Amino acid sequence: MAGHLRIDLFLKMSRLIKRRSLAKEICDAGCVQINGRVAKAGALVQVDDVLTMDIRDRLLRVRVLRIPQRIEGPEGVVEVLPGEVEE
Repeated sequence: MAGHLRIDLFLKMSRLIKRRSLAKEICDAGCVQINGRVAKAGALVQVDDVLTMDIRDRLLRVRVLRIPQRIEGPEGVVEVLPGEVEE
């Protein structure tokens, strides 16, 4: 089982974003962060990473629970976190 996956492929396989090309565009536009750092499409995602996506004025924060091996829904792959950043 792989311990990491490219962020654009992870977003597609977890069904957080429907198409890989769209996931790549969103990443390259600087709308996705991994553990608080802006992530380009080739950045690697690992278990327990926190992803923050700011898409169309909607903030989504998720924790990676496992790396999917095929396309499947987000249930069991990610845990949705509160949108507010704790200080």
